[in-house]
Amino acid sequence: MTTLSPWLAQPGSSEERAVVRASWDRARRERLAPDASASLALDGAALEATRAAHPLTPALPVISRLLHRDADDGSGVLVAVGDAMGRLLWVDGDRSLKARAESMLFVAGADWSERQVGTSAPGTALAIDHAIQIHRTEHFAEVVQPWSCSAVPVHDPEHGGLLGVIDITGGSEVVDPHVLPLLEATAAAVERELLVQRLTQARSAQPIDVPVLACLGVDTGTVTDGRERRLTMRHTEILALLALHPEGLSGGELAAMLSEHDTSPVTLRAEMTRLKRALSGIVRVESRPYRLATALETDVDRLLSLLDRGAHRVALSCYRGPLVPGSAAPGIVAARDEIAGRLRTAILTSASAEVLYDFASTHGRTDRDAWMQLLHGLPPRSPRRAAVVEHLERLDRELA
Repeated sequence: MTTLSPWLAQPGSSEERAVVRASWDRARRERLAPDASASLALDGAALEATRAAHPLTPALPVISRLLHRDADDGSGVLVAVGDAMGRLLWVDGDRSLKARAESMLFVAGADWSERQVGTSAPGTALAIDHAIQIHRTEHFAEVVQPWSCSAVPVHDPEHGGLLGVIDITGGSEVVDPHVLPLLEATAAAVERELLVQRLTQARSAQPIDVPVLACLGVDTGTVTDGRERRLTMRHTEILALLALHPEGLSGGELAAMLSEHDTSPVTLRAEMTRLKRALSGIVRVESRPYRLATALETDVDRLLSLLDRGAHRVALSCYRGPLVPGSAAPGIVAARDEIAGRLRTAILTSASAEVLYDFASTHGRTDRDAWMQLLHGLPPRSPRRAAVVEHLERLDRELA
């Protein structure tokens, strides 16, 4: 006979036991019996078609990278991904455990919603739209009570709608305290990956009708409008400053931004004449004040737009390096520091641990605060923790 009070069977917080109690109450209202079991909702071509069309499919490599390495043969762990209806679409992991789980129809295509099997991590996480762990006899159906599971819902990164669920099933170890933060971090990484892919696709679908200045990470920038024109460093500096100041700059203002020393009006005018010639037919520059008279997009514009939209992974991939890194022009130096500061602040404030790791490993090698935040943000059993600790110790030795 199924235990009628599962919240008394497993130690845990009163809040967790209340969640289980509420789930059992819903199962009783659905008139489920203790011998409730999953049913096969999708099979064969229907399952393949549902998988192909599901919005989580593009993010499967993220789930695999973060979870499947801990769910190989002998691990005693299964990783399942389901849709918003509670139907399991993928079940992978320990092959011997997978074979055992087939006896309770914990397989791809099976319906594991609360309406079908009562309390379980994947079904209940979807029902309450919140991460949850279910330990053995907290399950409503008797056939599931030898198992434990943890699950977290996944949401659309743009409108917040429920897309599906990620679940880890196995023995008591899958409800250890470290498991839920790992699942939540995985769900966050999946949502960010989906946003990144959408932004990238939207960008690639746009026609190239506005010339683009590339000036991040290079001293000699390029202007591209279907063909590429290489600029000198001085012309790159001037064009970047004009793009950053669309309202225009007087001759004196532009000269001061280009050099701490006085730049004669004659020298500046000669340089501007050469720049206009180099950009003939692509970008038009006006005088009095100096300003761009035609549209010009820069890789700086793209970077800042992505940061504003929360697409930190794409923004980091766009950041090839500091603005005209070899330039000592005061205006460029000031803009360079501001751009790098905005990127760093956005990533340290809002980005996932994975993106923070990429930032620290590339542009923040000596940024101790970034490495410390990364250490605090990694799951307790992350294989990257040892490397992060070693890097912090190295930084401390160098600073000593």
